[in-house]
Amino acid sequence: MSAVLSPTTPTPDLAAVKARQQAAWSTGNYAVVGTTLQIVGEQLCEALDPRAGWRVLDVAAGNGNATLAAARRGGVVTSTDYVPSLLEAGRLRAQVEGHDIAFQEADAEKLPFADASFDAVLSTFGVMFTPDQEQAAREMLRVCRPGGKIGLANWTPESFIGQLFKTIGKYVPPAAGLKSPALWGTQARLQELFGAGARALHIHSREFVFRYHSPEHWIEVFRTYYGPMNKTFAALDAERQATFQQELLALMAARNRSGDATLVLPSEYLEVVIERA
Repeated sequence: MSAVLSPTTPTPDLAAVKARQQAAWSTGNYAVVGTTLQIVGEQLCEALDPRAGWRVLDVAAGNGNATLAAARRGGVVTSTDYVPSLLEAGRLRAQVEGHDIAFQEADAEKLPFADASFDAVLSTFGVMFTPDQEQAAREMLRVCRPGGKIGLANWTPESFIGQLFKTIGKYVPPAAGLKSPALWGTQARLQELFGAGARALHIHSREFVFRYHSPEHWIEVFRTYYGPMNKTFAALDAERQATFQQELLALMAARNRSGDATLVLPSEYLEVVIERA
């Protein structure tokens, strides 16, 4: 009897994926959206229970929500991202508040720091989007000292943002073989990525609530400023743009709890504190 050959999963070109992602996050102005998420960074830093003077690294920091939260708690903070304009936005925010923070362009999958350089390593809705998830996790573990802490905020697959990216994928499919970023919002995947290097994983479900004048206002803001949405609309013709927008409105209508014309839309995420072994 001849052997039955099982189909193999394609191996994505991770370098090409990363280049496209970097271009997407550089499009628009993520800081406009990112600033609204500040409360997530504050809550994550409180969950870490930090000490003043801790060396803190913010990975894929965007415009610096967790960066600023750590600095407000006395941390000696290094903020990294691979989008220079976002680092500049974070730098300006730090200057206004009078914080002495180091800002450095860096790839989350190849952090330019020595082993055990930091007491805490953070990422809010950032590192979860890296193409090579295993490598990004290894790097976070590597630069965190034994006994230190890794703090993450990751959207879950069934959250509004998780479903948003699933909807985007219907119109602009991701590279074949690429793991979904939303897997970072599952306990099983976090155990796979960090379990071997962790003394303990503390995982709690939280919600961030998007508050906008209307669902249409949310789409306008995200289409203009949020890179992945901007790129998706740009890739579609007028007819498919209209269909995509209707799907987004339906997704929001199912979850909007405002009771009026405004948008009050919760999106679940996991707040994760990993104690480094």
